[in-house]
Amino acid sequence: MKKIIGVLILALAFTSCQEQKIGFIDNGKVINDFQQKIDLEAKYKAKGESFDKRRDSISQAYNLDAKATEMKLARLSQSKQQEGLQEFRQKWQIVQQKLQFEEEQMSKAFNSEIDSVLTKVKDFVKDYGKSNGYTFILGKNEAGSVMYGDEAKDLTKAITDALNEAYKK
Repeated sequence: MKKIIGVLILALAFTSCQEQKIGFIDNGKVINDFQQKIDLEAKYKAKGESFDKRRDSISQAYNLDAKATEMKLARLSQSKQQEGLQEFRQKWQIVQQKLQFEEEQMSKAFNSEIDSVLTKVKDFVKDYGKSNGYTFILGKNEAGSVMYGDEAKDLTKAITDALNEAYKK
């Protein structure tokens, strides 16, 4: 029995002495410095600005139409005013619903594309770890999953550079 325990202790000592290659990355920095994410944000910023200009233009048209409708309805009877006001509201409610739908679609498209980018980063880090012999690549974030890491084990720049290089291709 003592020999078995001795062999197990010896085996455990040998396996624990094997060096595991461990590194870490700053998740936020890798993602925020990934050129594809930067390009995606620029694309949607431009779309958002275009949408805002169109919405502002529609808002101005609404205000002009509201004033014209008010002046036109002022000369009519109470019942005709109510009818005209109802028509005005319905017309602009449809426009508002279209704008809201378009804004939601743009938001969904952005979220879908950003999720794709995040998945791409995760897959890239996984492949990088495998191809470079890492046992673990830990993620550092604001929540503190890695509270301290030796600078020599910080793979943030190497992975960001490799990720951006792969994106260029």
